[in-house]
Amino acid sequence: MVETPISPTESRHPAFSSVEILGLPVHNVDMPEALSAIRRFVRQGSPHHIVTADASMLVMAQEDPELRSIIANADMVTPDSIGVLWAAGRKKQTLRERVSGVEIAERLCAESAEQDYRMYFLGAAPGVAAAAADRMREKYPGACIVGARDGFFSREEDESVVNEVVATRANILFVAMGIPKQEKWIQCHRHKLGCAVLIGVGGTFDVLSGQVRRAPRIMQVLRLEWLWRVLSNPRKINKVMLLPRFVRLVTSR
Repeated sequence: MVETPISPTESRHPAFSSVEILGLPVHNVDMPEALSAIRRFVRQGSPHHIVTADASMLVMAQEDPELRSIIANADMVTPDSIGVLWAAGRKKQTLRERVSGVEIAERLCAESAEQDYRMYFLGAAPGVAAAAADRMREKYPGACIVGARDGFFSREEDESVVNEVVATRANILFVAMGIPKQEKWIQCHRHKLGCAVLIGVGGTFDVLSGQVRRAPRIMQVLRLEWLWRVLSNPRKINKVMLLPRFVRLVTSR
C-alpha cells in the first residue's frame, strides 16, 4: 500500500515531541508526562482524545483512513507496545517508555480523589466494567468512578448511552471496545459526552477487574508481555498475527 503523508493541516498535536511510525506520530511521553497532560486537559475542560497506539493499531491504520485520521489528530498518542518502541529504535530515535492504557487507567484511579477526577468505565463484556470499578474503589479508597456499563449495545442505543454518561458529569471516559471500534466511537461522540478526556483502553477492564492477570514482572522486564496475553487469552491471536506485518512494514522503509 502507498502511504499517504499527513499534511500539517491534518494534525493538531500539542507540544509533544514525536516519532513517526508508519507515517503516524507517536508522542515521546513517559508516564509522568502523560499524567501531567491529562491533568491539564481536565482543567481545560474541552474534549481531548488520547490514543494508546500499539503495533496492531498502526498496521490497521494503513488500510483504514478513518482510524489513520483519528490517530493523526489525537491530542496525545502514547506508545503502548514494545513493538512501537522497537520501531522508533530502528529509526535511530527514542521513545522513552511504554505508556499503556491499563497503567494510565489505574494511575488515574489512584489520583482520582486528589485531582477531582470523575471517571466512567464503558465497554467490555457484561459485568466486567462494573467489577473493574468495584475493584478500583476497593484498592484506591476515594476513587470517583461515577458509572460503568458494558459495551454490548447497538448503534441505535448510542444516544441513550451518551446521555447516561452525560448525566454522571464524568470528566474522564475510558472506552474498552477494542481497536478500532473504541477510537471511532469516541471520535463520533466526543463533543456530546461532556468529558475532558476520552481514551480507548482495549482489554483494560479485564485486567482491572482481576479476570485477566498482568504478565509476571520478569516477562514485563523481558518484554514478553504480549506472549503472556496470548497464552492467557488465545482470542488475541488475531491481533498478534499483525505483528509480523508490522515488522515487515517497518523494516521495508
